[in-house]
Amino acid sequence: MLIKFTYQGRYQEIMENDGGRLGLKNELLQRVAALDVQQALFPSPEPKIDQLVQQLEMLNPIPNPLSVNHVDDLCGNWQLVYASRGTVVTRPLASISEVWGGIKIKRVWQKLVVGDRNHICASNGAELQLPLLGNWQISADGIWTWGDNQQEAMVSFHGFSVQAVKPLGISGLNLPKLTIPVLEFLRKQAVWITSYLDDEIRVGKGATGNMFVFRRP
Repeated sequence: MLIKFTYQGRYQEIMENDGGRLGLKNELLQRVAALDVQQALFPSPEPKIDQLVQQLEMLNPIPNPLSVNHVDDLCGNWQLVYASRGTVVTRPLASISEVWGGIKIKRVWQKLVVGDRNHICASNGAELQLPLLGNWQISADGIWTWGDNQQEAMVSFHGFSVQAVKPLGISGLNLPKLTIPVLEFLRKQAVWITSYLDDEIRVGKGATGNMFVFRRP
């Protein structure tokens, strides 16, 4: 009887936590959807959204996303919908925009593909709209590697590329992609933590604590 009571109590706890998690997630997505892309991805304080992300992390349904059982759930196509302190692309753009206004970020995405044991191939991309120059796409290709810690990976990039996808605002004008490899001795590693993952969204963190919310497109 004690076992049954314990099981029922645990089941109720799980159901309550899951209901609370879904409520938090829905509120988070609603608040993010209310922002335009510039607000969501450029450095701009949104304390309520940050608080919701932190609360979701405490109810993480997949605490070990890099385990063999869950790495497939982690991989696929993701759209970046929120960055608490901007990104490596949008932070410098924010200061440039003050001088050279009109720069807009159209979208930011990430594609993760399972590689060999304990590594994931990652492709990060962004599309920018530049005054007079049209739309340009920049991307960075790298690898995630990890050991016993199934939440934390080390990320390094081996190549960058840039391509005009709508130069001078002209559609259908295909220009070649310029790829710049990163020599092995120049590659640096950075810590990347997947602090929340479910079938719809995930949260990633860098060493500085910047929070990135991704959603499946």
